[in-house]
Amino acid sequence: MYIQPFIEGQYFHIYNRGVNGEDIFKEQRNYYYFIQQYIAYCGDVFETFAYALLKNHFHLLVYVKENVQEPKHNKQGMIQLNASKQLSHFFNSYAQSINKAHNRTGPLFESPFERKLVDDESYITSLIYYCHYNAQLHGFVKDFKDWEFSSYHSILKNDNSFLASQKVLDWFGGSAVFKKTHEGRYGKEEMKKFVIE
Repeated sequence: MYIQPFIEGQYFHIYNRGVNGEDIFKEQRNYYYFIQQYIAYCGDVFETFAYALLKNHFHLLVYVKENVQEPKHNKQGMIQLNASKQLSHFFNSYAQSINKAHNRTGPLFESPFERKLVDDESYITSLIYYCHYNAQLHGFVKDFKDWEFSSYHSILKNDNSFLASQKVLDWFGGSAVFKKTHEGRYGKEEMKKFVIE
């Protein structure tokens, strides 16, 4: 099976789900911990444009930063960070925490994690919408705006703590256009072309 390598300076859709469809978020605090660990392990290699965390799976739209180096030295000099390795460390850290807290063993995520190069500008716009609409698409809520664990509200608040919110708003042409674009952009049938989990 071909696995798309990460390319610096490119956008990627990263997604994965629990083994055999198992929930990867067992309780509310797990969502916050997932984001905390993601920032710790991946904040230096990715710029994050959108995300959705949904009980048994997640979606991330990221931009792979260029010429990333970890700000510490070893005997060989500066350490070059690797996006795939950082994600693997992140997934392992999160899975170990869930296993310990819930007395389970074995892998939590399907392996390998999925990633797709996004090299079309209109697809980036659609993918941001798709990430936010996902909770409604899967029936977790009637209105995606009621789902707490996506980047929709953080982007509207222009929260740049780990999201590239300002860049997303600029991409859409401002917060008003961002909101309008999210109002019924696609019907459920049209959204099926983006469903990949």
